[in-house]
Amino acid sequence: MKEILFLEPVFKSMIWGGNKLATDFGYTIPSDHTGECWAISAHKNGDCTIKNGTYEGKHLSDLWENHKELFGNAPGEVFPLLIKIIDAKNDLSIQVHPDDAYAKEHENGSLGKTECWYILDCEEDGNIVIGHNAKDKEELKAMIGDRRWTDLIKLRPIQKGDFFQIEPGTVHAIKGGTVILETQQSSDVTYRLYDYDRLDNGKPRELHIEKSIDVIGCPHVDVLASGKLDKTGDCEVQELIRCGFYTVKKIDLHGEQEFIQDQLFLNVSVIDGTGEIDGISIKKGDHFILPSGYGTYRLEGTMNLIVSHL
Repeated sequence: MKEILFLEPVFKSMIWGGNKLATDFGYTIPSDHTGECWAISAHKNGDCTIKNGTYEGKHLSDLWENHKELFGNAPGEVFPLLIKIIDAKNDLSIQVHPDDAYAKEHENGSLGKTECWYILDCEEDGNIVIGHNAKDKEELKAMIGDRRWTDLIKLRPIQKGDFFQIEPGTVHAIKGGTVILETQQSSDVTYRLYDYDRLDNGKPRELHIEKSIDVIGCPHVDVLASGKLDKTGDCEVQELIRCGFYTVKKIDLHGEQEFIQDQLFLNVSVIDGTGEIDGISIKKGDHFILPSGYGTYRLEGTMNLIVSHL
């Protein structure tokens, strides 16, 4: 049987970060302003290492480059997905991401950034920003020029377990008190539209107004999540989204269940509970990849997982 690839996360301190990655997930974090756990990543800005087995100590990017068979010889120069846990103690900037075509031209050949959010935790009256109220580009430019941020952005109430797909060109922001699991294209390109005039080391953070206006879609159109649900024995599997870059599902297990890994590769994140996969203990905060050709695997325990594949 092929080996499961367990990964060592990479952590990022952010002006808006907190300490929930330590208190809620048990990670050793670099500061009390740790905003991001790059849990499954081969991106140059946060390249995870393998924790176990034959490839222990090697970076995920190295496996993608030199052991493509582990990923079913999937196409592409870079490992295509990036899984994060984000702890927003304070508000993130109002921002937008480009698509592949714009990023390739304007960001040194980078991938664009399609992403989705699963709400792990939030304040009782929590909300997020998704979308805007401008009917066309001219109105968008006018509202930005006049700094009419309250009129421009769309606030959405949220609760634990909500899911949102964020297409390129979507104005969005995670608000304070929210913890999410994010599945995205492997890209680190973000255009800040507005940052609440706050200072970082005494200076405002860079904004990207022109690029933001270039890529923001007008008018905003919501993307509906899948919601398809399958129940088998002790297990529920909900398909959250299926798009051109990834399929994301949530597994709720109360007992044991067999599955077949027949994808090029499968990313797995344990978001709550404890259990086993093929006799190996796993717990909240663990992240791993089931490689190509892994075949049948058995999950046992009481736990919730988010899985994704191409």
